[in-house]
Amino acid sequence: MTYSVRVVPRAAEAPAALWEAGFAPPLEGRWWYETLEEGGLADQFTFLYAVVERDGRPVGLAPMFVADVPVELVVPDELMPVFRAIGRVFPAVLAQRTLFVGCPISDEGAVAVASGEDRAAVFAAIDRAMDGVARQHRALMLVWKDLPLAYAPDMAPLERSRGVFHTDSYPGAEVRFRTADKADYFAGMKPSHRQQLRRKLRRSQEQADLEQTVVQTPSADVLDEVFALFLQTYEKATTQFERLDRRFFDRVAREPAAHFLLLRDRGDGRLVAFMLLLDLGEAVINKFIGIDYARPRDWMLYFRLTDAAIDWAMARGARRLQSGQTGYRVKIELGHSLVPLLNYGRHRIAPIHWIYAAVARTIRWATLDDELAHHLDAHPDNPTADPGRW
Repeated sequence: MTYSVRVVPRAAEAPAALWEAGFAPPLEGRWWYETLEEGGLADQFTFLYAVVERDGRPVGLAPMFVADVPVELVVPDELMPVFRAIGRVFPAVLAQRTLFVGCPISDEGAVAVASGEDRAAVFAAIDRAMDGVARQHRALMLVWKDLPLAYAPDMAPLERSRGVFHTDSYPGAEVRFRTADKADYFAGMKPSHRQQLRRKLRRSQEQADLEQTVVQTPSADVLDEVFALFLQTYEKATTQFERLDRRFFDRVAREPAAHFLLLRDRGDGRLVAFMLLLDLGEAVINKFIGIDYARPRDWMLYFRLTDAAIDWAMARGARRLQSGQTGYRVKIELGHSLVPLLNYGRHRIAPIHWIYAAVARTIRWATLDDELAHHLDAHPDNPTADPGRW
C-alpha cells in the first residue's frame, strides 16, 4: 500500500470521520484541539494535523505541534554540562525547536488509523512527512510524544529503518475503580496510604469548613478566581510545561465535557481550590488544578480536592480518574498507579542525533523526577515500576 500525507493547520480541516473514529472518548476529541487553537497558546505552540491518505481516501490522522523546548526538561542533570558545552557551538541545542506528533496538553499521544490499514506503514508515512514539515518550521528535533506502550510494535520498524530512538517519558497517573463503591477504592490502597489519607481528610474537615460544587460554563467572575488560583499553582511547580492564560479558561468553559470542581471557604466565601475535570465517559481527566497556598497547610486542600474528584467521577459512572504527569508522591499516596509512556525521537543533524540516542538510553523515571526516584527506591522488587526494566 502507498500512503501520502497532507498537513492542515486547523483541526476542523481534518476529516470528521477520523476524529470520530480515532479520537472518541476516553480520548480528547476534535473539540479539545480546537480549544487549544483558540485558547491563547499561539505564542508557545503551532498546531498542525497530518492527514494520511491512500488512493485519495483519508485513512489516518496525527495531531502535531511545533514548540521550543528547553533541553533541561528532558536531559538528566548530570549530563547538562555536556549539553551546555555543545550549546556554545550549536546554541539551538539548549532550546530546541521541536516538531511533535501528539498534543502538548494531553495525558497520552494518539494517532488515528482506519480499520484494515497497515498501522506500521501509516506511521512510517507520517514519519517521512515530518522531515518536510520540520524544514518548513525550522525544527531540528522530531518527537513522537507520550505514546502508550501499545504503540511500540507500530514504532519498532521506524527504529530499525529510520534510526528513531525511544526513551521513557514522564508516566501518567490514574486511579482505576473496581466498583462504584468508595470502600473498594480505599480497600485497593496500600494500608499505610489508606490510613494516612483518612487521617488527612479528617484533619482537613476539622480545620476547614468548605463548600463543594461542580459547575459548567462558570461566570466570568468565577473564571477570574479560577485563573488566579491556577497561576499560584503554576508558579510553585518545579516542572513547568505549557503556560495558560485567561483565554484558555474562557474557551474550555464552553465545552460540554468541561466541569469545574470548586471548593469555597464557607467563612469568607472565597474560592480556595479548583480542579478542571473533563468527563469523557469511561474516564474522567483531572486536567488542571489551582490552590490558594495562603491557606493553612493543615487544610490539606490537594487531598480534599482529589477526594471530591474521586467521589464525583465514581458518581458519574467513570471507571478511572486520570491525573496526568508530575506531582507523583501525593498521587501515589492517593491510590494512583503509574502508566508508562514512551517518547520516540530523531534529530536532523546526525552527530547530535547520535548524542541524543546515547542520552536516551540513560533516561529512566528516576532521572526524570525526584519523586519517581523515591518511588522506585521504595519498590525495588516491582518489575513494572520502571518501564526501562521491561
